[in-house]
Amino acid sequence: MSQPEFEDSFWRGRRVFITGCTGFLGSWLTAALLKQGAAVTGLIRTLEPDSQLVRTGLIDHIDQIAGDLLNYDLLRRSLAERKIDTVFHLAGQTIVSVANREPIETFETNIRGTWLLLEAIRHTPSVRGVVVASSEKAYGEQLDLPYHEDYPLQGRHPYEVSKSCADLIAQSFAHTYELAIAVTRCSNLFGGGDLNWNRLIPGTIKSVLNQEPPVLRSNGSFRRDYLYVADAVRGYLMLAERLTEPEVRGRPFNLGSGCGTSALEAVQTIIAQSDYPELEPIILDEVRHEILDEYLSPERATQTLGWAPQYTLAEGLKETMAWYQSYLNL
Repeated sequence: MSQPEFEDSFWRGRRVFITGCTGFLGSWLTAALLKQGAAVTGLIRTLEPDSQLVRTGLIDHIDQIAGDLLNYDLLRRSLAERKIDTVFHLAGQTIVSVANREPIETFETNIRGTWLLLEAIRHTPSVRGVVVASSEKAYGEQLDLPYHEDYPLQGRHPYEVSKSCADLIAQSFAHTYELAIAVTRCSNLFGGGDLNWNRLIPGTIKSVLNQEPPVLRSNGSFRRDYLYVADAVRGYLMLAERLTEPEVRGRPFNLGSGCGTSALEAVQTIIAQSDYPELEPIILDEVRHEILDEYLSPERATQTLGWAPQYTLAEGLKETMAWYQSYLNL
């Protein structure tokens, strides 16, 4: 694969450090930064051959550091030696079911990994700012919808708690040490490259493309906020460019659509865009201990950054289905 063409932009020549660069969101963000001419360094614990960053060959255009987020000395040395300007902290254990089975590993990675990285950043004068990836799950369950950034963080289950804690730790470092840190709380991201087939959208698309009825583990009524990954990447970049500004520094930002879509509606939208509109989903109704409805208000991001989603759910799903059709050779 040839070297990406550089755009004249804020990012050209900037030294960027990304944890989780080979993940779903990380692959998209790394590709966007490379396109804009950034010098990207990625911390990689395990090289996944199916990662979009690997499959596209873009991984060959970044400075790769093999290592673990829990290795503080490696973090300090990597940031200092490369004179890193901006850090995107995306790494973490992201699968809720795994978090429930392995809470200690989840807490170690998502919580301890965050404070170790931020402590390393605190001792690295070259770092201009940091974007820390939190999640809508950090809110736990709230009664009033949509969720706003001033709502309390009250996760109850292991994954939610890990995101609540990491979120608060990031804000603590920002306010205590006057670091230019901002937090993103994204809704449910979807797009090409997500190979976790247990998630609703990629799992449904895979089933439909194989002419099989999709299976819903829930009763289909749970409403979630779905955001196309390209919109999330644009939000990350817009936020990172303004980290040192008072209205951004130390604050969390929701990146979401502002409305909820039921699981059944999402599945039906996928089916309607496919070549097999006659398919009917199988509803198992076996999910328990799930938050019924959750979706985010993007008002702060809109007012402060000028960010709003550019893709509707249907538009994002159309591009996503095309990606999976190519990936699965269907």
